[in-house]
Amino acid sequence: MFATFMIDQLDALMLARIQFAFVISWHIVFPAFSIGLASFLTVLEFRWLKTGEPIYAEVYKHWVKIFAVVFGMGVVSGVVMSYQFGTNWAVFSDKAGNVLGPLLAYEVLTAFFLEASFLGIMLFGWGRVSKRMHLASTAIVAIGTLISGFWILAANSFMQTPQGFMVGADGLLYPTNWLEIIFNPSFPYRYAHMMTAAFLTTAFVIGGIGAYYLQSKKHVEHRKHGRVMLGMAMVMAIFVAPVQVLIGDMHGLNTLEHQPVKVAAMEGLWENERGAPLVLFGIPDQKAEKNHYEVKIPYVSGLILTHSFDKEVKGLKNWAPEDRPFVPIVFWAFRIMVAIGMLMVLVGLFSLYKYFKKQQFNSDSVWFHRLWMMMTPMGFIALLAGWFVTETGRQPWTVYGVIRTAESMSPVAAQQVATTLIGFIVLYVFVFGAGSFYILRLIAKGPQPYENPADDNFYEHSITEGQGRTLSGDSNASENMESNSAKDNSTKNLDEPADDVEDGGLR
Repeated sequence: MFATFMIDQLDALMLARIQFAFVISWHIVFPAFSIGLASFLTVLEFRWLKTGEPIYAEVYKHWVKIFAVVFGMGVVSGVVMSYQFGTNWAVFSDKAGNVLGPLLAYEVLTAFFLEASFLGIMLFGWGRVSKRMHLASTAIVAIGTLISGFWILAANSFMQTPQGFMVGADGLLYPTNWLEIIFNPSFPYRYAHMMTAAFLTTAFVIGGIGAYYLQSKKHVEHRKHGRVMLGMAMVMAIFVAPVQVLIGDMHGLNTLEHQPVKVAAMEGLWENERGAPLVLFGIPDQKAEKNHYEVKIPYVSGLILTHSFDKEVKGLKNWAPEDRPFVPIVFWAFRIMVAIGMLMVLVGLFSLYKYFKKQQFNSDSVWFHRLWMMMTPMGFIALLAGWFVTETGRQPWTVYGVIRTAESMSPVAAQQVATTLIGFIVLYVFVFGAGSFYILRLIAKGPQPYENPADDNFYEHSITEGQGRTLSGDSNASENMESNSAKDNSTKNLDEPADDVEDGGLR
């Protein structure tokens, strides 16, 4: 029945767009979280090695399990998304593949191979490699996530502000300058904005859970862990949230230069205006080309966008209706993103106040901790809202000004797209619902005690002298050992670690 309703009400193009929005909305959450978590884990392990405090190891071991689940779900959802390019957007893949294909391949060859090489050591190498090697592996995985984001954002930014290519006689895009393609006009701002968003999203999740441990009567034994989590998250809220506002402002100015129709939709401006007002609330009406029930503040948008009170800002009526994005989604998604961003800044200021009062970890700071708990999912909401602004605001183009969305779709029927969309919904709810449930179980369980940290043996696989001589090809290991033993007046046996065997520092 649901499939029939979708087919009756929506055409194949709209269904394909909805399907892609559904898939990428699930996908973007996991890589963003894993980017922030990998860096957080690196800092935790560094602090543990520097201070020797077991609390950092306990928090690390707790969050690395969550990281493993998040990373796995990100990979699975990414594979589905890549296949969708071939099933629903084959024409787009054909036209833009010469440019976008290599960019995505570079991500696999650099970031994915790097992560795959060291992820196993990070997840399973604790106690099996040296402490420095394990820290290096965690740091390399964190660097890999940033490199992955580099290539993905380069590809997406090319679709927003394309350059460094030519359109051939066959209608296909051909690269002419790879540096221009990668470092296109919007890429630096988009990359900085996205990576900072990933860090903030992760920080507020960790801080919210830390606040929960500080307040929950079920987690009295996790109060110290909560202090570590909330304390590190507060640093991000205090220092990084304001920086994100500045990056967002620069990104907005760049968007105004290269995609002014998107900015007009974000601001809800229909007419050209000098000293354009900030529309706090309104219901955009695309047919009537105006906003209903407007609540606005004069001059503020003009001041933000042009840094002037009298410069002109173009309205949506400068573009034909078929060249405009769907304004309501862009308009409201932008307001959700900005509102949450401002709330993060306010939480950072409140955290700074609590820090100076030395009350940030007090059990009677109930409302402060509840505020952090309330902020736990807000980063994900802001992240999704930002991507809705970016992708919906680019419409009706897949590659801005070059390839239209309507020209990018595969020749598939609405029934086929509707069927796969329903299948994705059911499968995603089951698979990622199970993964999310497991993460919640880990959080409810809390960090586990790190037993005997002073006697922690990272090198349980150290070889004995006999094993070392045998592995090195000594066919008379026992006789040689007896000879050496006699010379040294030693009583060592085959099962004791040898002082003269080179084991790579594993002992």
